This record gives sequence, C-alpha cells and structure tokens, in this order.
Amino acid sequence: MSLDGISMHPLAIELDRAVAGGRIDRINQPSKQSIVMSLRLPGKNVLLHITINPQNPAMHLIDKAPENPPEPPMFCMVLRKHLETGRIAGVRQYGLDRLLMLDIDFLSAGGRIITKSLVVELMGKYSNIILVQDGLIIDALRKVGTNSSRVRTVLPGDAYVLPPQQDKLNLLETPIREAIAAIRTKGDMKLSKAILDTCLGFGPVTAKEAAYGAGLPASMAISQLNEGDFASLENALQEITDSFREPCGAASIVIDKNNKPLATASFPLHYFTNETILTFPTISEMLGRASSLTGSYQIPDKDRFRKLMKNELNRAENKVQKLRDDIAAADNAEEYRIKADNLMTYQYQFQDRVDAEVTVPNIYSETGESITIRMDQRLSVVENVQAYYKKYDKLKRGKELLEQQLQHCLDDIQYMSSIEASLESSTRLAEINDIKAELIASGILREKPKKHAAEKQSQPFKFTAPDGTQILVGKNNYQNDRLTFKTANPGDIWLHTQNIPGSHVILRCDGDEPAEDTLLLASYLAVHFSKAQGSSKVPVDYTRARFVKKPSGAKPGFVIFTNQTTLYVTPEAEVLQPVLLQEA
Repeated sequence: MSLDGISMHPLAIELDRAVAGGRIDRINQPSKQSIVMSLRLPGKNVLLHITINPQNPAMHLIDKAPENPPEPPMFCMVLRKHLETGRIAGVRQYGLDRLLMLDIDFLSAGGRIITKSLVVELMGKYSNIILVQDGLIIDALRKVGTNSSRVRTVLPGDAYVLPPQQDKLNLLETPIREAIAAIRTKGDMKLSKAILDTCLGFGPVTAKEAAYGAGLPASMAISQLNEGDFASLENALQEITDSFREPCGAASIVIDKNNKPLATASFPLHYFTNETILTFPTISEMLGRASSLTGSYQIPDKDRFRKLMKNELNRAENKVQKLRDDIAAADNAEEYRIKADNLMTYQYQFQDRVDAEVTVPNIYSETGESITIRMDQRLSVVENVQAYYKKYDKLKRGKELLEQQLQHCLDDIQYMSSIEASLESSTRLAEINDIKAELIASGILREKPKKHAAEKQSQPFKFTAPDGTQILVGKNNYQNDRLTFKTANPGDIWLHTQNIPGSHVILRCDGDEPAEDTLLLASYLAVHFSKAQGSSKVPVDYTRARFVKKPSGAKPGFVIFTNQTTLYVTPEAEVLQPVLLQEA
C-alpha cells in the first residue's frame, strides 16, 4: 500500500514547499508508530504527520492532530529535546529510495548553525524514524540490534548507514532510450518485472501502469515485444517520468467494492479497470485518505484490548461447552449407579486387572437385557465398583454447582461482549481509559492502575434528530451508567437492544411523547451501537428512565427495567447515516 520510491519524489517536493522555513513548536507521539510535528509558518500553522505503520507508512500534512497519551513516550521526549524551536531547512529524498529526510537548523553559540536530520524510512515492515546529527544516530523509534539484523544496526551512538543504492537506472537523470535498451536484454522476463529490474524507484504499481500506458500486458515476455511495442513503452515511460518531476495534482487511490485500498500513487492510475479510483489535488490529501481507509491510526491500547477480549470470550465459550458436557454427564449419573450395582452383583465372576470391559445380564432389566461395563485395568474389580459409586455421588452432588457455574459463565460472556461492543464505539483516549479501568476492576486485565493527572471525563455520543430532539448514546459501560442514572431525567426515554450487548440510548424528552420518527431513529442508533449492528428485525426495548434500576453490586452497564415496549427495527441507512455524520 505504500508509495514506491519514484512516487515519493514529488511528495518530497510537495512537502518541502509546504514546510520549509517552518519553526517546530511542538512534537507529539499519538501512537507507538507515529509522530506529529506542529509547525509555525508565516500566517499559518501546519501539522506534519509521520507514521511507520507497516500497512501504510507515510509522511504527509494533516488538518487535525490525533489525540495524545497523557504521558509522552521516551522517543517523543528525545525529539522534543533535540528538535523543538528548530527550523526546517528542507525536505529531501535520498536518491529515488523510499527514504525522506527533514533537515532542521538550530542557531548555536557564536552564531554557528547546527543541522540535525530526521530520517524517515518508509519501507513497509522495515520503516523507521531516526534522529541523526553529524552522521551519528541520536535515537530511533525502532531500535535494531544485532539480534534483529546482521547487516545494519540502528542504535543510539551508531554511525547512520544509508541503505545501499540499487544498480538500476534513475529515469529522472538517464535518457529513456537507455532504459529501453536495458529492458531489451531481459529475454523471457515478464514486462512488469523487467521494468522493476531496470528502473530505480519503480514499484509494482508504477511498472504495471507503464505497461498499461504502452498498451501491453504486464505479463508479456520481453522476447515477444516488437519494435512498435518498444516505441510505445518508451513513450509510456517518458510520460510517467515527466509526471514525477513535479507534483501533478492528481494523486490516486484505488479501492475495491469493500472500500479497501488496493494501491496508491502520486500520479493518475488507469490499469485498474474494475475498481474505483479516487484522485486528490495533493499527495498529502491522498495519503490522509489512505490512512483513514486502512485504519493506520489506532487509539493506544484499543487493539490490545480487542485481542484480550477475543481471547477471554473464546476461553469462556470453551468453558461453557465443557460445563454443559459435565451437566449432561451429571444427568446420566444414574447409569453409573446401575453399572456399579451390576458389577458388585457379578464381581466374583471376574479376575482383577484382566478384562477391559465385561458384559452381564442387567439386574434391573425386566426383559433380561445385557449391560456392558468398561473396566479400568489398573484397578481391581472391587476398586472399579467403588470408582463407579464415587463417580455417581460426585455427579449427583456436582450438578447444582455446575449449573451455577454455567450461569455465572454465561453472565460473564454477556458482560465481556458488552465491553467488546464498547471498544468498537470508543473513539477517544478517555473512553479507552474508562474501559481499561473497568477491565482492571473486573480482574480481566491484570495490571495496576496508573496514577495520572486528572483527565477530562469521557463524553457520550450526542446526536440531534431532524426535529431538534437530542439523543445521547453511551460508548462504554461506565458511560452507560452515568448516562442512565446521572444524565437522564426520569421522564426521558431509555432504549437498549433486547438481550444483545450494546449502548444505552437516551432520548431527551422529559416526559413528553416523542415523535414517532424520532423514536424510530433512537432505536436505529441503539441497534447501530450494539453487537446486532447490520442485522434486521432487531428487538429494541424502550421505557421511561425512571423505570430503569441498577441492582446492588451489579457489574457496570447492567440494569433491570420494567414497563417496557419492544420495537422490531431494521435500521435504514438513508435515515441513520446523516445523523452519524454529526459525530464524524
């Protein structure tokens, strides 16, 4: 998904023009894989976002900064110490590699200018951000030791070593005819592979676009091309190369029918014939959209908690199955007593530790049917009798306890499913912190809560219906409790999906009867922010908030209610989407 080296050439030009001369006011690190630099330029402020997310490593301008953790990570502190108040001298690319450098100048004692460089290597899973001065590494976001790489280490104090240049032709400096001559020598190599093997900085997307522009199949062998084909290829390469000398104002993303990005480029793409192609006036805007489509930015801990809840739910569901098997076995406890009685009756007919199973007439059968009894050959006949009686007694005593454990486990699954649904609704750090506190309090997350400075309390979603009525939606269990028992008035309407984990929804009407369309919209929101999202004919209960109670000692988000009415709704996208955009 990342840009190839030659597509980064116009990106470097675009960024250099946008940020050169800017003063670095503030540096933040919103996630483990990204930093945001706040730059002051004459008459405006800009935000430069750098991410080394393997799915979509990029450097581009953004309009709004992501939220930051309450405590900056160590790498962020190092960058603040070394780079804040500096001025960006320029943005440049190393060769046509996927490597951009920000040169930052400082005025030292005696009027001498010191330059430090922030090296941004945008190379998929090997991406990195490295702070360098006078050829030495000060620090790096990803430290690479000898255990990870025997070729190139990236550690503080090491000399910074540039990636080795590939033995390929730079089409921005080399005549296209020389590249065509080199491609001619590739024999039976496929056309796209031959272009990749010849042209410096070209990735698969650019190589296939060049083949398409020449009217040739990317999989066609070089040996099958004629003179006319090579002439067409020369023109196509020239056209693409010209578009890289300056930003062309038509950066592209290709997305499939599921809105999943397939390719990005700093120039128009044409060889995708069945997919949607979006174009943007700047490469930064294109990269910003690509980042949102791939979900490159993740709120810290959100993905970790998702995995934790998935594992806990799997464990609980496995336990439920085992408990049900044990209960089914307990239901058959009488069989163990019958086997024990029969074995005791016929015990003198058998030798100890000989038979794996025995078959005898069942003393309880009125028709004289036989019964087969499995024997533990490690035990004597008498010990087998005792083992069957013991199993019978254990199952009889344990059934009630097993049923209690099963109900407790089912309650846990419902509770954990509500947390899982809350994670999907959470969009801010404060909300994730609520969930983290809940996980620690419930014992699911075995961590000690960290003491931070007082943080702003998380807030629920706030939507406005077409008639002006306010609808509030909780994003997690703590919010649900606050919303239902502190924010809502007794006459407001409370909604929740029936027996399905999801958000509490409050329709602010304070005793008045809401419009039918507004009540229906609130029920749509209850379905959308629940585990039933995307389903049809979902039951949604609603009642006045005064009829909702919280049992003593109940878990966060758990309530009981009376006087409810049930709606069966299938959310309509044309009604729901305009309202959801209010929180976008």
